[in-house]
Amino acid sequence: MKTYQAEKIRNIALIGNGGSGKTSIAEAMLYEGGVIDRKGTVNGKNTVSDYSEIEQENLNSVFSTVMHTEFNDHKINIIDTPGADDFIGGVISSFSAIDLAVMLINAHQGVEVGTEILNRHCEKFNKPLMLVLNKLDHENANYEKAIESVKTTFGSKTVVVQYPIASGSDFNAIIDVLLMKMYKFNDAGEREILEIPADQKDTAEELHNTLVEAAAENDESLMELFFEKGSLDENEMRKGITAGLISRGMFPVFCASAEKGFGIKRLLEFITNVAPAPHAMPASITEDGEEIECKEDGDTNIFVFKTTNESHIGEINYFKVFSGQVTEGMDLNNNTTDTKERLSQLYVVAGKNRTKVTKLVAGDIGAAVKLKNTKTNHTLSSSKGGVKFPEISFLNSKFRTAIKATNESDDEKLGEALNRLHEIDPTVGIEYSKELKQIIISGQGEYHLNNIVKWHLDNEYKIETEFYAPKIPYRETITKTAAANYRHKKQSGGSGQFGEVYLVIEPYKEDMPDPVSYRIDGRDVKVSVRNKEEHPLPWGGKLIYYNCIVGGSIDARFLPAILKGIMEKMEAGPLTGSYARDIRVAVYDGKMHPVDSNELSFKLAGRHAFRAAFKSAGPKIMEPIYDVEVLVPSDRMGDVMSDLQGRRAMIEGMNSDKGFEKLNAKVPLAELNKYSTALSSISGGRATYTMKFSKYEQVPMDVQDKLMKTFQEEEEED
Repeated sequence: MKTYQAEKIRNIALIGNGGSGKTSIAEAMLYEGGVIDRKGTVNGKNTVSDYSEIEQENLNSVFSTVMHTEFNDHKINIIDTPGADDFIGGVISSFSAIDLAVMLINAHQGVEVGTEILNRHCEKFNKPLMLVLNKLDHENANYEKAIESVKTTFGSKTVVVQYPIASGSDFNAIIDVLLMKMYKFNDAGEREILEIPADQKDTAEELHNTLVEAAAENDESLMELFFEKGSLDENEMRKGITAGLISRGMFPVFCASAEKGFGIKRLLEFITNVAPAPHAMPASITEDGEEIECKEDGDTNIFVFKTTNESHIGEINYFKVFSGQVTEGMDLNNNTTDTKERLSQLYVVAGKNRTKVTKLVAGDIGAAVKLKNTKTNHTLSSSKGGVKFPEISFLNSKFRTAIKATNESDDEKLGEALNRLHEIDPTVGIEYSKELKQIIISGQGEYHLNNIVKWHLDNEYKIETEFYAPKIPYRETITKTAAANYRHKKQSGGSGQFGEVYLVIEPYKEDMPDPVSYRIDGRDVKVSVRNKEEHPLPWGGKLIYYNCIVGGSIDARFLPAILKGIMEKMEAGPLTGSYARDIRVAVYDGKMHPVDSNELSFKLAGRHAFRAAFKSAGPKIMEPIYDVEVLVPSDRMGDVMSDLQGRRAMIEGMNSDKGFEKLNAKVPLAELNKYSTALSSISGGRATYTMKFSKYEQVPMDVQDKLMKTFQEEEEED
């Protein structure tokens, strides 16, 4: 393959709700460009992009797939992305490499929840966007309803470039109001370019004028020209549309049937003629705020946006060249790991098929194999210690589960496999929780983890595992002041053990004044703070520790041991064994023995005194609360709300958002187990949600009693 310069390169991602036809349209694009000589089908399990075994089993995309086609003396890099919300990571990672998102919309469904979610991501990442109404040949396709839903969602920036003369089983012709031509297709997908029929002239002229005005609005010089001439020629319109795409000032709408090949060639013509080239896009910004222009001369800077692991090959790193050029055998510095890498072989890819190349220049996308220390989110550069691009910002997890190997001998193997799966899909989170004594994996949904983690562990790594409900990271605290004392005494011949501790505990709040007295056993006891230690806790909150010993009743050298005993109980709270937080402790008296007192004695005395005081101080269990936002079609809103209320949710607001209902609530994490599966069932797969940690709140008393009873039963069993 020849080396393409930036002006001849286009980088696109095919995005859209599941079932919108992204894989089929990618297949048609590769066929038009001659990369393949026969189009595969999803049901036939022979497409270029859905080539993995799991994708062929599921008959849908699970991973993003990098491909390319050559058309009109251009190279078009194509990333086919998954449609299911559970695999949104593949979409987000592609945004770091592409210059145009092509949104596929199913013409018999119109805009779906997934469409709206993807539109939000395009807006967040400021990506140019064009829309393709696909499956217009479906028997239930309805162009009028589909375009209405598009205009509702995408607003006044929606600009029709093509419309069908008829949709449904009669779909075989498209009016193009940019070129003012009609494209008619035969059963083989071959097109005939004709003049626009008389009965369509008025509609076409009206849409053409709207397109001309939209193009002119995106360039001041074109606007002046438009006012002067009253119109724009084809090249002027192209210039204006390109500017509108880059600024997200317009979203052109095209028509297609990917399965039959209708409209694909014209779509490729538009992408090569009008879509922005990499060097026309705004400069990339490094972590340090430096602008990197897409130029072939100067330093080489590449960014790895995707890593896969394939049998017989090993790791494959997919990268975009942001500046400079890469050549076969080139040495680069990995500025993320501060190591060196040699790009011994370079490839351009089409799914699992790789074509070896000797050079790639700024703006292009390629792949390298067997790099030693390079993963997703790494920056490689010809300048050491220089440029580093921001890491891809993936979404917060929505689903969590505990996992363990059925056979304990596989524990180490399981850990290694999970880490490799995280490298392939960074939206799979892995946590080895000391607090919960569990391995917690998290992702975008149960479907996500079953397909990325469970399937690969079963089929690729041959490790039998079990998913089970994860424990909840509760917190324990107190609501009032309490005092306690404890004497630890042990005599077993020779030196014994002795330590006695008197302490007071109380709830901690920021900016509290230091204590001067406490009410203990019905009398006021004055305290004198000799020393104050503030300990921010790794799990949140604080422990404030006061030394209020006077008269030498406890030697100062034993105070750290008392603190250690208290901290041990803070790490395993008295109610449920959860972390305790936001407490201050004043040690105000005690006794010691000149021979038998030692650090162990005072550690045990401090721990038991703290435990006794804690249980008398109005102890409360705190639970993690999450902000949950649900996007749901109006007809399922009532069912979704009822389900949330059954999960102890506090509904905070509801409002309509571009044809959908948006519901905001605060929900305890304990009630969100398998919520993604439940929501899909309630809404018929049409709703989605996001969740983010908000705060800790006290659990209701009935819940607390149940948690304490369960913990007590578990301790008795142990």
